Amino acid sequence: MEHSVIEATKAVVTLDVALPGIIWGWMITLNMWAKSIGTGVILVGAFLMYRHKKEELSGLRWKMPLISFIFLNIFLAFTLLDLHQPLRMVNIFLHPHWTSAITVGAWMASLFTLLITIMALIGFLDAHPDVRRHCLLANSCRKMSGFYEKVFPFVVFLAIPVTLYTAIIMAESSARELWQAPTELTQMLLAAFMVGSASLIFISEDWSKEAKRDLALVLAISVFFSFLMYMGEYFFSFKSSEAEATLAYVHSGGEYNVQFWTAMILGYIIPFFIAIGNLKEENRTLIKFAALTALIGLYLAKDVWLKIPQMLSLS
Repeated sequence: MEHSVIEATKAVVTLDVALPGIIWGWMITLNMWAKSIGTGVILVGAFLMYRHKKEELSGLRWKMPLISFIFLNIFLAFTLLDLHQPLRMVNIFLHPHWTSAITVGAWMASLFTLLITIMALIGFLDAHPDVRRHCLLANSCRKMSGFYEKVFPFVVFLAIPVTLYTAIIMAESSARELWQAPTELTQMLLAAFMVGSASLIFISEDWSKEAKRDLALVLAISVFFSFLMYMGEYFFSFKSSEAEATLAYVHSGGEYNVQFWTAMILGYIIPFFIAIGNLKEENRTLIKFAALTALIGLYLAKDVWLKIPQMLSLS
C-alpha cells in the first residue's frame, strides 16, 4: 500500500496496490467445508426424522446436533482466525450493521450454534437415562425434552441461510464473475445435503434399512446435481471473458486441472455410482467409502473454485 500527502489540504491519499497470490486460502476452504457439514447434518436429519420413526434412527437425536456443534465451531474458529483483527469481531454484536451479509451471517450462525448446543444436551440425556438420573440438571432437562421438538423447526430454518450466506459474500466480491450468486447459492445447498448425508452414513449402522436407503438416495441426488452444475460452468462459461480466463487455469492442465478432476472423481462420480448401487443392494463398506470420498472431494472442489478466481489480476 502506497501513501502520499497533498500539501494544500494535508489529506492522505492511499493507493491500493494489487496483492500477489491467493488471499483466501485453505482456511476459507476449511471454513466452507465445515459449515456445509454442520448445517447439512441438520437438513438431512430433519428429512429422516420426518420420514421415519424415532426408533428407526437410533441415536440421531443427540448425535446429529453433536456433529453439527463440532463442525460449526470449526467453522467459527477458522472464521475468527482468518480475520486480521479478530478482537474486532465483538463489534459485530455490539455495533451491528444489518446491511452487511457478514454481520447477519455471524448473528444467525451464533444463534444456530446456541440452539444446537441445547439440542445436543437434551438429546444426550434423553438417550442415556442413567446419566440423566445422576445429573444435577436432571429435572430441568426432563422438563425441557419438549423444547427439542419445539425448537427443531427453527434450527432447520436457520440452517438454510447459515449455509447460504457465504455464497452472498463471494458473489459480492467485485470482478469475480465465476462466483455468481444463483449458482453459488445452489452449490452451497447441494454441498450441505451431500456432506450432511455422507456424515450421517457413518453413524447409521443401527438404523432401519429404509432410513439407510434414504441416506444413499440423498447422497446420489445431491452429488449428481452438483456435478451437473460444475460441468455446466466448466464447459459453458463462455459469455464472460473473465470467467473464461479464470477457467483457463483448469482447462489448460497443471495443478488445478488435476485437483479439479480429482475432486470430481472422488467427490461426485464415485459416490454417485456407489450410492445408486446401494439402493439396489446394501453394502455398508462401499457406502462408507463413498461417504469418505464425498467429504474429501467436496473439500478439493471448494478449494479449486475458491482459489482460481484469485489468480487473475484485477487491473
